[in-house]
Amino acid sequence: MNRSSNLNLHVYLADDDADDRFLFEEALKEVVNNVKLTTVDNGEQLMNFLGKQTPPTPHLIFLDLNMPLKNGMECLDEIKSNSKLKNIPVVIFSTSCQKEAIDMVYKNGADFYICKPDNFQTLKSLLDRVFALNSNDLLTRPSREDFLISV
Repeated sequence: MNRSSNLNLHVYLADDDADDRFLFEEALKEVVNNVKLTTVDNGEQLMNFLGKQTPPTPHLIFLDLNMPLKNGMECLDEIKSNSKLKNIPVVIFSTSCQKEAIDMVYKNGADFYICKPDNFQTLKSLLDRVFALNSNDLLTRPSREDFLISV
């Protein structure tokens, strides 16, 4: 998904924190061009969007773990068990950086994991790392050692 192939990419972000959604959107604008971002504020809304035919299927989903109505783990399980959705790369984007949580989502099929940073510059650097990956890197699950994206 390197920068030269970012044209017309559709990215979803599911996060219940409005400030985190805003910062993510601003950082994304500074890191890549021509990426359409759709944000939702809970897991139930994400799954409703993914179940509809009208919106385009995303090329990449950033998914918070701790959300109301349907948490990120429930969404991840539904995405990875759905034949139409299972090949969409899912990047967990969470404040939970405990090894147990990271191990669990890796086991359940997430493609990458990002611990939410505490500053805007680090967020930009993390997004830059994700969008520097080529499509094959995103579509091929990394080993557990390369699962956590950090700077």
